[in-house]
Amino acid sequence: MLAYIIRRLLLMIPTLFGIMVLTFIIVQFAPGGPIEQVIAQLQGTAQDATARFSGGGATDFQTFDPGRADTTGITSKYRGAQGLDPAFIAELEREFGFDKPPVERFFLMMGNFLRFDFGESYFRDRRVVDLVIEKLPVSISLGLWTTLLTYLVSIPLGIRKAVKDGSRFDVWTSTGIVIGYAIPGFLFAVLLIVLFAGGRYFSWFPLRGLVSDGWAQMPWWQQILDYFWHMALPLTAMVVGSFATLTFLTKNSFLDEINKLYVMTARAKGLSERQVLYVHVLRIAMLLVIAGFPSAFIGVLFTGSLLIEVIFSLDGLGLLGFEAAINRDYPVMFGTLYVFSLIGLMMNLLGDIMYTVVDPRIDFEARRV
Repeated sequence: MLAYIIRRLLLMIPTLFGIMVLTFIIVQFAPGGPIEQVIAQLQGTAQDATARFSGGGATDFQTFDPGRADTTGITSKYRGAQGLDPAFIAELEREFGFDKPPVERFFLMMGNFLRFDFGESYFRDRRVVDLVIEKLPVSISLGLWTTLLTYLVSIPLGIRKAVKDGSRFDVWTSTGIVIGYAIPGFLFAVLLIVLFAGGRYFSWFPLRGLVSDGWAQMPWWQQILDYFWHMALPLTAMVVGSFATLTFLTKNSFLDEINKLYVMTARAKGLSERQVLYVHVLRIAMLLVIAGFPSAFIGVLFTGSLLIEVIFSLDGLGLLGFEAAINRDYPVMFGTLYVFSLIGLMMNLLGDIMYTVVDPRIDFEARRV
């Protein structure tokens, strides 16, 4: 197993490098880079009026006077820069690092990333690492609790549906699960706000934030209650549509195992139905379900919470990545992508290791990566 883990870790290097190369190339062809964002701000047409550039240089771009621009009609490669002083554009390029060729910029970036130096945000005047650490608790809370709740409900429900296959219970629960899966999470979130967060009827739950003001001064038990009070509606909105895939996967896994010969042999030996299901069938049927936990958690953590974060004003990684893409904040974009890709690759390896934990008969040493 150790040799397999080492091979997988070595394979992550070219995989991660390829992800960064493809993303870097795509970004080069995307219109509206950070220089265009600064130019739009200076001209009063930026979409994000709160964004602030801080490149660390001596030039104060916020106080730039367009009246000092060179209006000789020089054509610029940047949209909206016609008529601006070329020296000012060159200073912008230097501050953003765009005075270097793309290949050189890429390898400089990757060299810094190997030391986990992701630089500073173009528009937030903060280190990317600090931003990620600040936003991480919100996203981990949503991702971890959503995944755990989904597993705690879907696995017992899937087992019950397999045992009662074709019954009224199976039909009605399948109908409810499919309806929940068909409702978009953000739409259900809006409904929850209208009903329970002061939208129209009740004000039982808070509308925004992960904790209340003054949370640090509360007793520990009150901190826990306050935390889950704020998480109740966002988690409900995220979980309601997450049952379908895992529940039907659990059911089908059990149905496939129940009809196999070793189950019939166990029953013939006089074992009770509970012993057959929870001693023999469970370990094998749960192989795919349990081993998929790491990837399921990563999927919820990085892709499933953006709209929920926006609706409930939860400042997490999803919102950070979205704003970075809109503002062309390249250090945040590439830094978070590098971290997320690395975590995703590590979680995939953890999923393989969990296969061997659930079923020791699996031997990755016997196969080549």
